[in-house]
Parts: sequence; structure tokens; C-alpha cells
Amino acid sequence: MRLVTRGDLDGLTCAVLITSCEDVRAIELIHPQDVTDKRVEIGPEDILANLPYHPRCGKWFDHHLLTDSNEQPPERFEGRYGLAPSAARVVYEYYQPARPDLKRFEPLLAETDRLDAAQLNLDDVLDPQGYILLGLTLDPRTGLGAYKEYFLLLLEKLKTRPLAEIMELPEVRERVQRLRAQDAEFREATLRCSRLDGNVVVTDFRALDSLPVGNRFLVYTLFPRANVQVRVHWGPQRQRVAVAVGHSIFNRTCRTKVGELMSTYGGGGHRGAGTCVLALDRAEAQVAEIVAALKAAG
Repeated sequence: MRLVTRGDLDGLTCAVLITSCEDVRAIELIHPQDVTDKRVEIGPEDILANLPYHPRCGKWFDHHLLTDSNEQPPERFEGRYGLAPSAARVVYEYYQPARPDLKRFEPLLAETDRLDAAQLNLDDVLDPQGYILLGLTLDPRTGLGAYKEYFLLLLEKLKTRPLAEIMELPEVRERVQRLRAQDAEFREATLRCSRLDGNVVVTDFRALDSLPVGNRFLVYTLFPRANVQVRVHWGPQRQRVAVAVGHSIFNRTCRTKVGELMSTYGGGGHRGAGTCVLALDRAEAQVAEIVAALKAAG
């Protein structure tokens, strides 16, 4: 079987659990939009985790909102769906009753829940440690790049080694050092490329030659009055515009259901965060519409 998932901590924890229970021979890391736009071939030997439903998959696990922009699962399917802090939590609840040995992954699962649901405190953002720090080194939005081999390395090690040993691996240490060394540069770039518009902080990184390396949650410490961020950057080959929207993790007053809003632009997500990809000729107008909707909802 093949596991198809996302290259972040939630996808990694899904992979740890699923490969402990299933005969997975290959792993593919993709973006949810690849499923929505049908840019990847999916078949009955594929397990999808932390991704939208695909009617040809063999098993499916997810925790995001079901929106009109995605295929809708039938009443019965192999796998499990439910609103939860992480897709990994859904996977765990599916397999664990028959696999009590999975309880050894509960510390990893609990921290995956916290990071994916953005239930973080100020120390987690300003001085991340442990699984939260490990997740930031893997998150594509951190900007460290080239993460498939890194993902596979962490998958192997998390199943056999304690966290303290994993954090001392050269590959992990190198990413942590880059993340911390570029912290000041990332803060400066975020301030330079951001503007506060009512309750919305709009961060547009398209003027930069490359995305800065940094913790995506730092913006909420720099703009404490904002309760939601719209982050804009180039998609692959600058052929489309990528938009990520997320509730502030400190000023938790945003009333917008972000996943539903993103679904109107062909994307998706959950209540507090979501993404979409826009065509170049409509991007400016649609980003303005997204910001206006966020301001109107408050």
C-alpha cells in the first residue's frame, strides 16, 4: 500500500501510526490542493491521511471541514472522519482499540494535537521546545525546504528512538540552528511585508525573492491587535498565488469559519485556519474580498 499525506507534523504522526499498523511500501507527500485539483493519481491501494477525500482511495482519514469544493465521502467508507485537534487523533482512535501498543506514541500525539490546533502558549512561540520545535522544523510554511527525506528520516526514528535522541540528530540540529539564526531576519521581513487592516494583519511576501525562514506564529506577537492573518505568497513557479488564513492564537476573538471561507475560493481547512490557491488574473481582487469578509465578521 501507499500512504499519501501532508509533509507536516500531523502528517508525520499519521504516518507513524499508520505504518505501525499497515503494510505501507511507499509514502507520497502532497498539498491538499493537489487532491482538490486532481493533480495526483489516487487508487484503491492508497491510504489518504490529513487530506481531502478522494473517491478512489482505499482508506481515508481526516479532520478538516467537509466543504463543497471537495469530493464528499459516502456514508460508509474505509477509515475514519471527524472533527478533532489533528488528523493523527482520528487515525489513533481508529487503530488503537485493536493495537494497545500504540499508546507509546501518546506524548507525540498530544503535542501534534496542540500544534495542529494551534493551542500554543507564548513560550511555545518565542522559545519552542520538544515536539513543537520538531514540528516547526518540518512544517513547509517555516520555509526550510527539501523536507521529504527529512520526513522519512523522522518517521523511522520516531518509531524507535526517544525524543531527546531525535533532537540531537545532525539533520534536526541543522534545521533548528537555521530557524533560530534567522529569527531576527524573519521578524523584520514580517513587519516590512505586513499591514494591519482593522482586525486583519495582511502579510504579502510576494515582493521577496524567497520566503524567509521563520515561525509562522510569530506574527501574532508582532500584531497583538489582530485576531486573524492573511498570508500571501507565490505558488509553484509563480503561476498562481497562495493564500493562508489563520486565527490569532493569542487574540482568539475571530468569528470567521476559515475553512468555509477558503472553500468558496477552491480551498479548504478547518474553523481556525485554511488555504486556497488563486489564479493570477483574479488574485488581487479575491485577496481583497477575503480581507473584507474577515473584517465584516470581526
